[in-house]
Amino acid sequence: MRILFWLAIVVSAAVGLALFTQFNHSNVVIFYPPHRIELSLNFALLLLFLTFLVIYTVLRTINHLLALPQRAAQYRERKRMLRAQAAMRESMEMLFAGRFGRAERLAREAQAWEPQVETAALVAARAAHRMQEGERRDAWLAEIAAPEREQAKLVSSAEMLVDDLDADAALEKISQLQAAGMRQIHVQRIALRAHQHLKNWPEVLRIARALDKRNALHPTVAARLKRMACEAMLDERRHDADRLRQLWQELSVDERRSPPIAAQAAGHFAALGQQDEARKIVEEALKAEWDGRLVRRYAECAVPGKALPLIQQAEKWQVDHPVDADLFYTLGILCLAEQLWGKAQASLERSLKYADPEQAARLRAQAHLALARLFEETERPDEAQRHYRAAAQCALE
Repeated sequence: MRILFWLAIVVSAAVGLALFTQFNHSNVVIFYPPHRIELSLNFALLLLFLTFLVIYTVLRTINHLLALPQRAAQYRERKRMLRAQAAMRESMEMLFAGRFGRAERLAREAQAWEPQVETAALVAARAAHRMQEGERRDAWLAEIAAPEREQAKLVSSAEMLVDDLDADAALEKISQLQAAGMRQIHVQRIALRAHQHLKNWPEVLRIARALDKRNALHPTVAARLKRMACEAMLDERRHDADRLRQLWQELSVDERRSPPIAAQAAGHFAALGQQDEARKIVEEALKAEWDGRLVRRYAECAVPGKALPLIQQAEKWQVDHPVDADLFYTLGILCLAEQLWGKAQASLERSLKYADPEQAARLRAQAHLALARLFEETERPDEAQRHYRAAAQCALE
């Protein structure tokens, strides 16, 4: 449709021009004494048009010739830019491919184009870092000075410093980022690693919680980090009941119900004479998840001479766990503390009976030792010696 439109315009113009020249009988007279030149108006217009065309062509040719040096310089600059951009792309590909030496060389070539000098320096710094060339890496980073690339420089520096186990310097870089209001997930991950190196467990726990809440860590990794932090902080406070209790209250419900954390906390409270507190911890955690470590820790939660409530609770658990070796061991230890010899012996023997052959030898060894003490208390030395030998055999497995 557009072609037909323009074709109609051209045809109309041609027809109009033909009619104009056919019916135009005007003349143009030019006096140049002693000469007199007379031309038709049509021919005069044609001469004017041709004169304009010649002058325009000459001027364009002159302008083109004068601009040749500049055009040649622009051509060379464009070729240099294209080569630098190609080098930059290949440098990044080599960095991801693990060819760090070639990535660094290509990054140097990419600096031939001014706008990507600092970006290429950043790529080269990462490549040098991967080759453990610290001095060269720092030299590359020193070339980055533009404010708009400050964030990239700080993040890269912090990450590389953590890799070098220089956690303090890494946290200093991160503090500069956070002062500027930058709290990206990647920066928090770097901070998490730095605090791990420094064993700054409260910060590890705080950051792990924040990242887990935002689904920025794999659930297994987040759980492991939170467990490590909680266990370390519980160990630091194991000699102070008040500080231990305060920390326990600060933990989240999920953390308090975690079997490893609950078992460790219960053990510390029991060692400090806070058996009631330890008992509550174990019972609450077992409501959420049945775990052998917690069940065995329950035996330590009895106040001397007052183990009957715990024995009754253990017997209630047996309804749902009738063949649990850990539960029978715990019940046996509790009965042994109350000098219920027959019940203690039966429970410990059932613990050995139901213990999985693949189960840790530690449970079997502890059960044999408990039976050996029982038989010593009931003046059956031969039986006691047999169980001592069995315990030693389990310890060697």
